[in-house]
Amino acid sequence: MDWDTIDFVVFDVDGTLYDQRRLRTRMAWELVTRTLPRGDLMTMRVISAFRRRREALAEAEVQNFEARLLHETAIATGVTRAAVQAVVTEWMLRRPLRHLRACRYPATDRLFAGLASAGKTVGILSDYPARDKLRALGLKAEFVVTAGDAGRLKPHPQGLLTLMAEAGAAPSRTLLIGDRPERDGIAAQRAGTRFLIRTTSATDETEFTRFDDPVFAPFLT
Repeated sequence: MDWDTIDFVVFDVDGTLYDQRRLRTRMAWELVTRTLPRGDLMTMRVISAFRRRREALAEAEVQNFEARLLHETAIATGVTRAAVQAVVTEWMLRRPLRHLRACRYPATDRLFAGLASAGKTVGILSDYPARDKLRALGLKAEFVVTAGDAGRLKPHPQGLLTLMAEAGAAPSRTLLIGDRPERDGIAAQRAGTRFLIRTTSATDETEFTRFDDPVFAPFLT
């Protein structure tokens, strides 16, 4: 990576900045211990249906997806849209926040600080609300755009295009760092930017395994 050709470094959040599997393990235990003793199966049904429908709407690249997502989840689970929104807010947005710092990947804070010290602009592009998550992770970014802001889920490039426009960044000098090639990688390609994908086993120059890998060494000294 020739970092002299990069001005704007954009990070995905979920699965990129923190260990999503570790978080979901913690949340699964909390969900089971808080809901099953009182016979609440609705919460788990809503979360499962919400995630499935969200993935389907991302693949279909539906515009202004949020209302449709709530509507389809409500139909699939037999509850009201208000009930779906309450479950999502409580169990997918609010409760996970207190676990995020413990799940943050090593060297993430050092990389963010190093990029800022080197004069790089840091941005966030997330399919979920991200501002509270950043605060919980102890990280800062100058620009944040979510799928809700852009009206599109990745791999549609609208969110990345919106983020670059807000930052005044050229696609040729922007790098997107994510964890899903079929979402983050394709969004970057369609927006004309470069990308790096976090993976468990890097096999080429577009992949890395840790934030203290050699590709990030210029910012970690």
